[in-house]
Amino acid sequence: MTLAGISTIEKNGLSIMKDKGRVKNLYNIPGIDDLEGTIGIAHTRWATHGKPSKENSHPHMDNSKSFSVVHNGIIENYNELRKFLEDKGYTFYSQTDTEIIPNLIYYYYQKDTNNDESKFLRAVKCACSDLKGSFALEIICKDYPDNMIVIRKDSPLVIGKGENENYISSDIPAILSFTRNFYLLNDLEFALLSRDDVKFYDKNLNPIDKKVETIEWNASSAEKDGYEDYMLKEIYEQPTAIRETIGARLNENSKCDFDELKFSKEYLESINQIYFVACGTAMHAGLAGKNMIEHLCNIPCQVDIASEFRYRNPIIDDKTLCIFISQSGETADTIAALKLSKEKKAKTLAISNVIGSSITREADYSIYTHAGPEIAVASTKAYTSQVMLLAILAIYFAETLGTSQTLVSSLKKDILELPKKIEETLNCKDQIKQFGHDIYQEKDVFFLGRGIDETVAKESALKLKEISYIHADSYPAGELKHGPIALIENGITVISIMTDPTLVEKTVSNIQEVITRGAKTLVVTNQDIDDTMFDVVIHIPKTNTLISPILSVIPLQLLSYYISKEKGLDVDKPRNLAKSVTVE
Repeated sequence: MTLAGISTIEKNGLSIMKDKGRVKNLYNIPGIDDLEGTIGIAHTRWATHGKPSKENSHPHMDNSKSFSVVHNGIIENYNELRKFLEDKGYTFYSQTDTEIIPNLIYYYYQKDTNNDESKFLRAVKCACSDLKGSFALEIICKDYPDNMIVIRKDSPLVIGKGENENYISSDIPAILSFTRNFYLLNDLEFALLSRDDVKFYDKNLNPIDKKVETIEWNASSAEKDGYEDYMLKEIYEQPTAIRETIGARLNENSKCDFDELKFSKEYLESINQIYFVACGTAMHAGLAGKNMIEHLCNIPCQVDIASEFRYRNPIIDDKTLCIFISQSGETADTIAALKLSKEKKAKTLAISNVIGSSITREADYSIYTHAGPEIAVASTKAYTSQVMLLAILAIYFAETLGTSQTLVSSLKKDILELPKKIEETLNCKDQIKQFGHDIYQEKDVFFLGRGIDETVAKESALKLKEISYIHADSYPAGELKHGPIALIENGITVISIMTDPTLVEKTVSNIQEVITRGAKTLVVTNQDIDDTMFDVVIHIPKTNTLISPILSVIPLQLLSYYISKEKGLDVDKPRNLAKSVTVE
């Protein structure tokens, strides 16, 4: 369950209104229309510490009602700090880790006898010095009615610069309709905000300068534009997102352009392995990238889940290139894995959709997709843009090394034709919608594929789980007899991707085995197969196998969408999920 709340500075002090449920529920709280404050903080989240309740909703206030705080992140030593404060006579009313923060700020505030304009800032600094873990904080104080203090450590936070107003958010799209000008905070940097000014300080409260970053996204790109849901809009935006990601980087008659990298042939020859490190959908893009680079460049590649990579002492060194993929650039586990790689002297390359994101500032090198803002929690256009960028990166490596030149030449031509082929692929909507209607009550769905098609099976299963809450698993088709076939029974749904001409016959044979056991079948293919063998066949345009995931995933994105709609679920905001996973 979600929690939401708002705190403002009113004439009589701090006001807090909060409850279980989404932000819209706040409008039902008596008196909320009477708020007059012009400075405030608000928060919405899935519950982490403590059961979902009004008491556990943010914002949280200290015992004296002097400070109000909202917090993204996890305070790892909150039990220790809570006991310390309880021993000092402080009382706690929630089970959250956040409630210690305003009380800790007040503890230092009342100890400070110097009542100058910096007292608020000093108290926040002292409190944050005691915190272990990740946090992005917004703090207001009744004694400083014109100011707000924000600070971040390992959690995202951006400051939007407006005209006689300023905005704070965990991500850019949330405030894109108000401004395109942003300040980006580094870890343990403070910002003191008023209506018409922002002052910045380092961790020791020394003043620092920040330049304004202008984001090219426009406000309309973060609106639904007539679509019923953001996810559907973003699925249909994929031709444009792919065109933008290709951009000026790739031309059929010249070498790929990555001015941001300038990797030499000598450097690429010195690499003994490449690691792709990411979480969720971004990790699936990494699986496609592994296939591409190994095929074109003959460099051994591994794909690792960021949350596992950082804890298992990976064997990497200065001859390893680690590529980190994150749509938001704020995924906590991925950032932590990147920092570990740098400690081990590996070169690091970040791939993100957000300019100035944490991962891009931490990495040695950064390149960007140009998918535009993606609002729906379940990623679609960001994923295909990641796969596209990795394909161009693989070509860039191959051209620099002088490998696979004939294949590279034909692949570039196929890439340039992709946006039009995506538009053709989207024409499967009605066929997919009907199949979704037929199976939306299923409890289990299985996805099969071989080679690069298996990466699409993984991503498609994840999409279905994320937004329809149907249990979905993916398997390499060749593993069917090694366990999964025991789960196949009459009426169960099996979905297969078949785009590799060298593997299609073997995959067809696997699907025949599930048909024999009574399974309903959906096949996504660009090959010439006997359609009568299967319940539904979705034909997509032919393209190079290496980039086929960009096309083959689209019908299955639509399938997840339409199943979710049939079930009456919130497509854009699935339960328990967030767009950016900023805590472990």
